[in-house]
Order: sequence, then C-alpha cells, then structure tokens
Amino acid sequence: MRRLFPVPAETSAEASAAASARAFAEDREWGLGELADAYAYPEPPHGPSGAWLRANMVSSLDGAAHHDGRSKALSSDADMRIFGVLRGLADAVVVGAETVRREGYRPARAREAFAERRAALGQPPAPAIAVVSASLDLDFSRPLFTEPLVPTIVITGATAAEERVGRARAAGAEVVFAGSGPSGRVDAAAVVTALAELGHTRLLTEGGPTLLAEFAAAGVLDELCLAVAPLATAGDAKRIMNGPELREPERFALASVLEEAGFLFTRYRRIYQ
Repeated sequence: MRRLFPVPAETSAEASAAASARAFAEDREWGLGELADAYAYPEPPHGPSGAWLRANMVSSLDGAAHHDGRSKALSSDADMRIFGVLRGLADAVVVGAETVRREGYRPARAREAFAERRAALGQPPAPAIAVVSASLDLDFSRPLFTEPLVPTIVITGATAAEERVGRARAAGAEVVFAGSGPSGRVDAAAVVTALAELGHTRLLTEGGPTLLAEFAAAGVLDELCLAVAPLATAGDAKRIMNGPELREPERFALASVLEEAGFLFTRYRRIYQ
C-alpha cells in the first residue's frame, strides 16, 4: 500500500517531513496502527449534527455498489483491512435492514489491535451495530441479536408494530425511535441525533445505498471513505447512493488517497458553507 495524497513536500529544512513522505509513498504493507492514525476521527468528533458520520463504501469502475447482490465481489484484502480499521475506530456501525439481511451481518468483535486506543477514548471493546428498520422485519434469532459483545441497537419509526418491538427487546436489542411522522418512516437526521444522545458520536455507516442516500439528503453525512475497485461489472447494480436527487449537490474535499494493487482508497470530507 502507498499513499498518493497528501504527501509532505520535501525541502532541505524539513528532513523529517521528507523521510515521512518517502515512507508513505513506499509500496509496503501498512500496520493496523498506521491505518488507524490515517483514518482517525476528528476530536472532538462533532459535525453540525452533534456527531461525526462517516460512510465506508466500495464501487466498481463503472459505479456498481455490488455484484450479484453483494459487495464482497468488489472487495480485496486491503479493502477488508481498512473495513476492520474503520470499525475498530467507531462507537457504532449504522446499517440498513436490507444490507443486514443480504450481507448476513454478525456482531462486531473486539480486536486487540484497537483495545488500548478504544479504552483511552472511553469506548467499549467493540462498536455497537445499529440497524435501521421501519418495519422491523428482522430475524431476531440471528447472532447479531443473540450474541453481541455490545447490545445491538435497532432504530425504527414511531409506528413500528409493538409485537416486533417486543421481540427485538426480548432478543436483547436496544430499541430507539427516530422519526415521529404518521408514515412510520425513519428520519435519517434523527438517527444521528438519537445515537449521539446515547453517547455514540463516532459513527460509521456501511450503507446500503438507500440508507446512505437518505443520510446525504438529510445533510448529516460528514465523510465518505470510498474504495474504487479496478473492476467493471456492467449490469444494473445500484450506485453507492440510491435515492431521490439532492436539490443541490453536496460538495466534498479530498482528504487522502491510498493505493494497493490498483484499488484506490479515497477519503472525502464534506465542505460546510
């Protein structure tokens, strides 16, 4: 892996910066600590919403967010290392119910590589998984609900069926209501606010495309970590965001680019006007 951007400028007065530049540009395997430093959340991790919401997605060269229904076909070893690092830094991982079902989500696990860093920030050993579902059409017998190290959070709307709310709680999940409208829809901005009120301010969303589009439309997406795979898929797969067009395009600034085996690992931060 090598860093393509940013690279410290080499000057005679900045020998240490020059050495750092050469180290980052060198194509080598990065340690988990180096990756954690590169992807560290801002401190304090507060965007305008009261938390910092980061998305992690992968896309093919022609814009597909998945192949044959799953994102794994677009991934790589380096992508999975960064996936693990981003989880290791987060308070909570926010994901849509369809993605939970399609990708077979399991609880996040504690990893020794991040234990000291998490303890210093007052985080539990692993991030909570927060599932967004208006219908609560979820299998509460799955390990995601029955075996988590940190209780799974289920975020739903005001009109969720009481029977399903009860099943979620009986399985050990923490149920959070985000959205009070009669439609029963979950309000994307309220999801971030509700998690921040629970103390989860370092947020990571792994999609899917519909949920990510809702976060973008609500103006609460602070950062996008996008892996671009050197693959073409054609077909009719969704883009990484799949929802109504935004009234005005949101502008992001490039923060960093890493490369390994043709995969580009980009990071963009939203520009607030």
